[in-house]
Amino acid sequence: MNDRVPAPGGLALIQALVNTLDIETGADALDTEKGREALGLTQEETEPARELRESLRVACLAHGGHAPHRSVTPLHRLLAEAPLLVTVDATDGSASLAPADPHALVSRVAAAIAQAHADGTWPRLKACEAPDCHWVYYDRSPAGRGRWCSMAVCGARAKMRRYRAK
Repeated sequence: MNDRVPAPGGLALIQALVNTLDIETGADALDTEKGREALGLTQEETEPARELRESLRVACLAHGGHAPHRSVTPLHRLLAEAPLLVTVDATDGSASLAPADPHALVSRVAAAIAQAHADGTWPRLKACEAPDCHWVYYDRSPAGRGRWCSMAVCGARAKMRRYRAK
């Protein structure tokens, strides 16, 4: 899948988290110590991270106009537990949101979403429309109408299915 091109800024964290699960193979990087360490998670934080991951996947599916893949805890409920701080740069007076607890995954995700929303990049983080994929990618297409994580894999499969159906 197109995980070789990370999303910009804090969206890269969200992309990395959601893509810890390969739906096609069932492999879950959160099952491994290396996968948890990459996100700064402990074993005890694994289940809440999985819940957050699937709620983020639903939001990314929605960015592409797709229905949820399953019932999940609404993302706003999970983010309500993540206090953010307003930081102001003393040099230029610019303001930004930062996680109150920089070690808590949900706080880091909330700050990333807030920043991405502010700069207009949040809606471009999408989940592949292929039901056996749902890999999260950053839509770099000029019109923002990307549908698949990879035209070479998921896009080609979808086009081939349509062709064969004719």
